[in-house]
Amino acid sequence: MLARDQFDLIVLGGGKAGKTLAMDQAKAGKRVAMIERGMIGGSCINVACIPTKALVKSAKVAATARHAAAYGIETGSALTDMKAVGDRVRAVVDGMIEINWKGFNASGMEVIVGEGRFVDPTTVEISLADGGMRRISGEHIFVNTGTRAAVPPVPGLREAEPLTHVEALQLAQTPEHLIVVGGGYIGVEMAQAFARLGSRVTILQRESQLAPREDEDIASAVADVLRADGVEIVLETQIERIEGRSGDAVTVHAAVRGEPTVLSGTHLLVATGRIPNTDGIGLNNAGVEVDQRGIIKVDEHLRTSAMHIWALGEVAGTPMFTHASLDDYRVCKSALSGGNRTTRDRLIPYAMFIDPELGRVGISEKEAAQQNIAIRVAKLPMAAVPRARTNTETTGFMKVIVDAGSDRILGFCMLGTNAGEVIAAIQVAMLAGAPYTMLRDAIWAHPTITEGLNMLLALVPAE
Repeated sequence: MLARDQFDLIVLGGGKAGKTLAMDQAKAGKRVAMIERGMIGGSCINVACIPTKALVKSAKVAATARHAAAYGIETGSALTDMKAVGDRVRAVVDGMIEINWKGFNASGMEVIVGEGRFVDPTTVEISLADGGMRRISGEHIFVNTGTRAAVPPVPGLREAEPLTHVEALQLAQTPEHLIVVGGGYIGVEMAQAFARLGSRVTILQRESQLAPREDEDIASAVADVLRADGVEIVLETQIERIEGRSGDAVTVHAAVRGEPTVLSGTHLLVATGRIPNTDGIGLNNAGVEVDQRGIIKVDEHLRTSAMHIWALGEVAGTPMFTHASLDDYRVCKSALSGGNRTTRDRLIPYAMFIDPELGRVGISEKEAAQQNIAIRVAKLPMAAVPRARTNTETTGFMKVIVDAGSDRILGFCMLGTNAGEVIAAIQVAMLAGAPYTMLRDAIWAHPTITEGLNMLLALVPAE
């Protein structure tokens, strides 16, 4: 029988919430072990947020170079060196990993590289990456194992060895024709990036619009942005079977609005959602319940059905954003210290890093209608914002949703340059419960993109 080391806290998985909690508690003097199977710093740093946005930046530079003449600059032809792009992305990732290692070591926690599995409610058995086994026990255990890309059960799809966003980041050559299955955030970001890097790109989307959680006007504008970069978008597509192998040649047999359709490409990228990493980690041995999707059931304090076991991040059903996961850390830290911070009524913004960016916070028009909330809506084209004109970046618009019976801001969406930054101003006002008129009458620096809020909010209809 393996001997057991005793810890105050065990964190299973080193994503944003887990690693932050582990470092925090170790600095506070607790004996902490964090088990990570290999992605030091979590998926955000290794295969998600950081590398994909580095790829998006390279793609934007390529697009800027091709359109430099519009700014009076002659550059000649712009060619993509995909290997150099990949090297840059990996350099960004490696730098972030190094920063994380330094933080882990400075905190005093123990990092155990391997795969952990519950053997009982307080004990985790670890298959160590360098061989051998180890068992550790903890007074409190936090599960932060994240999610992975889902591959739908379409005949021939797994056999085609499709790319996910992970493998797409490792490509050494630009795909000749990339077929993207799925028109959500990952699919849309990757589609535009590879189109700008020189690939022919086709998106196959099951729904009637891209970005299905967005209002129709936003989704339509996003589609126009992608089409301007040469992306072909095929909506209302039901894939029936796949032939071939990604990286060589693939053929997609589908029904598009009920009509049989055949599409051929060189590479296939699947971006159809994510599934939780809860299989194989012995949750049943710990008495931890999951729902039908495999997501761990938690209460508003992120406690599971097992005493002294919590779940954080995507594996607990938290929205799939690193900043939301960070707030899970705050909730769990509060619970450990006897506080009462919860996940109720969190105002979680998000951004889609296409060019121009899409940012949203609060509810949409569609969600307001579903909840029978009476609203006032105002829209402003980005072409009305002076800074957008100086930058020749006038694509898109701002939209605000205000409560019909008060001046409270309920939601804001923006497709436009720097949208990911502008939404912060709206979010702060929403958190403070400030009326939209405060932002309408604020003195914003000129010329900035945020200045557009003056003009947008002046268009809000009277009560």
